[in-house]
Parts: sequence; C-alpha cells; structure tokens
Amino acid sequence: MAERKSDRTRAAILAAARERFGADGYERATIRAIAADAAIDPAMVMRYFGNKEKLFAAAAEFDLRLPDLRDLPPDELGDALVRHFVTRWEGDDTLLALLRSSVTNEAAADRMRGIFAAQLAPTLRALAVEEPAVRAGLVASQTLGFALCRYILGIAPIATMSHDEVVAWLGPTITRYLTSSAP
Repeated sequence: MAERKSDRTRAAILAAARERFGADGYERATIRAIAADAAIDPAMVMRYFGNKEKLFAAAAEFDLRLPDLRDLPPDELGDALVRHFVTRWEGDDTLLALLRSSVTNEAAADRMRGIFAAQLAPTLRALAVEEPAVRAGLVASQTLGFALCRYILGIAPIATMSHDEVVAWLGPTITRYLTSSAP
C-alpha cells in the first residue's frame, strides 16, 4: 500500500513540475511552487528527486514516439513527420516545458539536444539517408522553430493554423531535408 501511495506522490510531483516548468521555465520555477501545485510539502519533492535539476531531468523525460517511416514513399516523409510532431506537441506538455526552459537553461537545452539526437537521427538512419545527423538537425530546426512560434510566442497566424495547413506548409520543406542530395 505504501508503495502505491509513493507512486502517486511521485506522479503528482512530476505532473506539477511539468506544468510549472512549462508555464514559468526552468529559472523561475521553484521547488516551493511545484510542491504547492502538488499539494505536498517541499521537503517531499527533495526526498523524491534531490534537487531542482534532478526533478527537471525526470520531468523532461520525453519519447518522441517517432513513427516507422520506412514503408512510406519518399514524397510523403515530411508530411508524416510534421503531422506527427504537431500531434505530439499538442498531446504532451513535457516537450513544451522543455522547449520553454531550453531557451534560458543549458541543462534543458542539453536535454532537448539529447532527445533529438538520440531519437530522430536513428529514425533517419533507418531510412538510409545520407548524413542523417545533419538532416536530423535540419528537421529539428524546423520543428522546434515552428513550435516556438506556435506554442510559446503565439505568433499569428502560425498559432491558429489547422494541422492540415501546418503539414501543407512545412511538409515539403521537411521532405526536401530528407530526400534532396546534400549540397
């Protein structure tokens, strides 16, 4: 029974941390505020995670859940990735919190770089593209730049585009990054 309660407490802390880091960024989020959001004593946050950096690392765990793209025709790769990224951004606040925090915090920026390097580059290697790390970086530049403009800065009309409009605009660029010969 105690283990179940500790799992619930840990989950509540992580949920509160994701929301707080997403709303305030790493620098402004405090252990006290996160504890208050989770309706627990700040000492409990420290007991479970040790410090703010370790809490952030745990809260920033994120699986891009990239689809298997190997069976798609090359001209559909960009559309599939863009649609997937928009769905992931809107379905999980963790990546939003990480993006917001990575602008001002080097640990968060490292985490973001690590997510894209560890998850996107291998997906592109499976497609047998030339220079997968470079192409992964280019895809990341588009998707992260778009996410910053849409979800953090709220730039109109980017912030209100439908998924189909986003795919129509960004898909061809991502496809070019994945399928064109290197310059």
